[in-house]
Amino acid sequence: MSNTILSIKDLKVNYGGIEAVKGISFDVNEGDIVTLIGANGAGKSSTLRTIAGLVKPAGGSIILQGEDITGENPTNIVKKGITMVPEGRRIFPDLTVLENLKMGAYLRNDNITDDLNWVYDLFPRLKERSWQAGGTLSGGEQQMLAVGRALMSRPKVIMMDEPSLGLAPIIVRGIFDIIREINKQGVTILLIEQNANMALKTAHTGYVMETGRITMSGPGSQLLADDSVKAAYLGKH
Repeated sequence: MSNTILSIKDLKVNYGGIEAVKGISFDVNEGDIVTLIGANGAGKSSTLRTIAGLVKPAGGSIILQGEDITGENPTNIVKKGITMVPEGRRIFPDLTVLENLKMGAYLRNDNITDDLNWVYDLFPRLKERSWQAGGTLSGGEQQMLAVGRALMSRPKVIMMDEPSLGLAPIIVRGIFDIIREINKQGVTILLIEQNANMALKTAHTGYVMETGRITMSGPGSQLLADDSVKAAYLGKH
């Protein structure tokens, strides 16, 4: 049985008077890929941003390996082992690929060579372009760079916010192949993704979010076969 590495309990997130997340609870087991699916505005990104320390929760708790990290600042969250690949990639366009990757390791004071080689093994394209400015890369390459940068902090849990957004279908398949490979190498992944079909095919466990609440959960394959999930989220795939 897998150990729970990240536990979200009764999490509430408000923006002004609006309840974006209305008391959700879910667990992420060590070594798993877990996905949150749902329509825009369901509260998925708010959940990730709160776990990352970018938004203060209105209630509930976030537990990482038994330690309550609720409300910690983003730097401490990264130090404790959670990193995020943000929606829209958010790389540093004027820095080289190598400089972008080094930014991912800015909190470390040990030797990063092994991790740099690991990222280059995962993404040979980045090695080829290591001296190129990040902003000159294609969308797919920028997404690889954003994932590689997050891996450089040597995270226990990597969160990915819409990794396939704006990418061509063939590139999306490649990104999901990489997600599986990173997971195979021992990294736990929490994923939110508009492409529910790919997300559920990839994830060990899925949670369906609707208007700030979790309405369904189960193995990815089970949700993929569920008629109500098919009707709501899989019609286009």
